[in-house]
Amino acid sequence: MINSDDRLSIATLLRVFRTKIATTWGLTLVETALFIFLPLLIGYSIDGLSNGDYTSFIHFGVAMAALLVVSTLRRVYDTRAYGTIRVELGKAQAKRDAGREVSVLNARVLMAREPVDFLENEAPESLGAVVQVLVSVGILMSFHEALATAAGAAAVIILIIFTLFSRRFFRLNGLLNHQSERQVTALQSMDLKKIGQHLFRLRTHEVRLSDSEALVYAAIFAVLLSMLAFNLRFAATQSGATAGQIFSVVTYSFEFVQSVVVLPMVLQSLARLSEITERINASASKQGANA
Repeated sequence: MINSDDRLSIATLLRVFRTKIATTWGLTLVETALFIFLPLLIGYSIDGLSNGDYTSFIHFGVAMAALLVVSTLRRVYDTRAYGTIRVELGKAQAKRDAGREVSVLNARVLMAREPVDFLENEAPESLGAVVQVLVSVGILMSFHEALATAAGAAAVIILIIFTLFSRRFFRLNGLLNHQSERQVTALQSMDLKKIGQHLFRLRTHEVRLSDSEALVYAAIFAVLLSMLAFNLRFAATQSGATAGQIFSVVTYSFEFVQSVVVLPMVLQSLARLSEITERINASASKQGANA
C-alpha cells in the first residue's frame, strides 16, 4: 500500500509493488531473449535445410512454442498486476488532492496513471530494447567488426541528438500539463469562448511538441537507415557470408534499428513523467504561490 507520506513517483511504485513489477519484467526479459535469437535460428535453419539437416529447424520450432507460452502468460498477468497498481495510485492521488478544485483533481488523477502506464509499457519495452541492442551488436560483431562498429556509431549519434532536445521536451510537456489542469474549469464555465480558447491552447502545445518530436525522429531515422544500408551492402559484397548468414546480418541490423528507435521514445516519456511527478507531488501552498 502507498503511505500518505510517500512521494508519488516511479521509485515509490517500484518499492511498494516490487514483486508484481519484477514478475512482469522477468517474463518480458524471457520473451525478449526468445525473440532475439529467432533470426539467428532462422539463418541456421536456412543453411541446415539447404543441406538436408533438420536440427536447427527443430530448435527454431521449440523456441517458437516457448515464445507463444511465455508471451501469453505475460499479457494475462500484466493486465491484472498493473490494474491493481493503477487503483492504489489513483486512490492515493485523490486523497491527497481532495481539497483542490475538481479541474485540478481530475487532471492529476489522470496524470497519476501515466507512471503506471510507463512501468507497464515503456519500461519493459526499453529493457527489451537495451537487451536487443546489446545482443544485436554482439551478433553483428561475430560476423564482422565493421557491422558492429556501424551500429554502435549510430547509437551514439542518436543519443547525442536526443540530448540536445531533452530540455525542450521537458518545457513543452510542462506547458501541456498545465493547460490540461484547466480543462474541467473551462467546461464548467459553459462559456463557448473560454472552452474554445482552452482547446486552442491545448492544440498549440500539442503541435509544438509533435513538431519537435518529428524533427528528432527524422534525424534519428536518417542515421539508422544509413547504418542499415551500409550493413546490407557490406554483408552482401564484402563479408563472404552464406545466404543464411546474410539473412541474419540484415535482420539483426533491422532489429537494431527498431530497438534503438525505442530508446529516444522512452527518454521522451521520462521527460514527461519527470514534469508530471513534480506536478502531482506539489504542495497546496506551493500551488497557491504559483497561482
